[in-house]
Amino acid sequence: MTLRLSVLDQSPIIDGHTPMEAVHRTLELARIAENLGYHRYWLAEHHNLRGLADPCPEILLARLGSMTSRIRIGTGGILLPYTSALKVAETFRMLETLFPGRVDLGMGRAPGSDGRTSEALFQGAYYDFNQFPVHVQETVAFLDDALPGNHPYAGIRAMPAGETSPEVWLLGSSDYSAALAAQLGLRCAFAHFINAHGGEQVMAAYRRDFRPSQREPAPHPMLTVFVVCARTDAEAERRAAPIDLRRLQMARGFDAPIAREEQALGMPYTDSDRAVIRRERARAIVGSPERVRDRIVELAAAFHTDEVMVLTITGSYDSRIESYELLAGAFERTPA
Repeated sequence: MTLRLSVLDQSPIIDGHTPMEAVHRTLELARIAENLGYHRYWLAEHHNLRGLADPCPEILLARLGSMTSRIRIGTGGILLPYTSALKVAETFRMLETLFPGRVDLGMGRAPGSDGRTSEALFQGAYYDFNQFPVHVQETVAFLDDALPGNHPYAGIRAMPAGETSPEVWLLGSSDYSAALAAQLGLRCAFAHFINAHGGEQVMAAYRRDFRPSQREPAPHPMLTVFVVCARTDAEAERRAAPIDLRRLQMARGFDAPIAREEQALGMPYTDSDRAVIRRERARAIVGSPERVRDRIVELAAAFHTDEVMVLTITGSYDSRIESYELLAGAFERTPA
């Protein structure tokens, strides 16, 4: 099996750097990833977080697409509750027009922030999460100009129309999105970097229950993992210190930029802190290129997927780039 490697970028803001620099570092990494032979490059949506800089990946995608020529580009993902199905379809039809055959629409239903920020994004309105499946179906129908004749919005067309359409993926870290993707005949990406337990069973059910659709005749599972890769296991452990601290901070409800490596290594952790860090480590793959490669191959086999998307955050932008370079080398990707 040939394993495809892809990139998920959350545009991390490292302490001592600005959000503007974080965004430009995303563009830099996208160019590098294309040259290293990565298959796709996805951007995540987050709101009002001091450590992550991108609240509108669909805008950044337009710039990213113009700076690359081969790599697929997309969202991991658009938080569908915050916008209308028609508007999402229009945005991604425009991206598909600009970059035909390269665009992915990954959608999720997570809040991507705290409750108060979500309320501001909703403008005080109530979103019925039970309507999420309908929201997804309408988005896809608008993309494909396939609303049924009895639909209230029948005849409304998402422009610019065209012969090709973005790939559509549902994203999740539980059985909900996978079950919906199977029911609707869509692609599915499982976030191991959020939930390291039970994903194999979730994706087995997705493959078993998949209903072929006009878009997808067969299931397309993908796995998203968190990776810190360095030349040695010991060096990788040091470089993983900032993400250990960040996950501890998230567990404690503390929002901060990504710590630099020396800051994280100097933290006076309590026994309770270390217990949280050990628990959260299940969501990360940390080590030398050979060790990381072997673990990725093992997980890909367990999930029965031929594509793994990699999220890497470290305490410096240079070590983040090196992690992706070493990983590509471990899988013998040939730079363009």
